Amino acid sequence: MFPKILKFIGMVIGGVVLGVLIAFVFGWIVMLLWNRLMPPIFGLPAISFWQAWGLVILSHLLFKAGGHHPHREVAKCTPGWKHPFRDKLEGHLFADARGAEKESGA
Repeated sequence: MFPKILKFIGMVIGGVVLGVLIAFVFGWIVMLLWNRLMPPIFGLPAISFWQAWGLVILSHLLFKAGGHHPHREVAKCTPGWKHPFRDKLEGHLFADARGAEKESGA
C-alpha cells in the first residue's frame, strides 16, 4: 500500500516541479521575444523576467477570462441549424459537377 502512495506523491511533486519549470521557461521565452523584437521595431524599452510574466498574466486575463469556450457552445446547439449551411455549401461546391452531369445527359 505504501509504495503506491509514495509513487503517487512522487508523481504529484514531479508534476508540480515540471509545471514550475515550464512556467519559468515560458516567461523567459516571452522576455527574450519581447526584448529582441519590440525595442528595434517599435522603440519600446526592454523588460525584465517578471515584467514578461506580468504580460503573460495580463494577456491571459484579457483573452481567456470569463470561461468562454466556443467549442462547448457548438456542442450544445441542435443539429438542425447545420443543415441549411451544409446544403448551401454543397450547392456551391458541387454546382459545377452537377451542371456538367446535366449537360452530358447523365
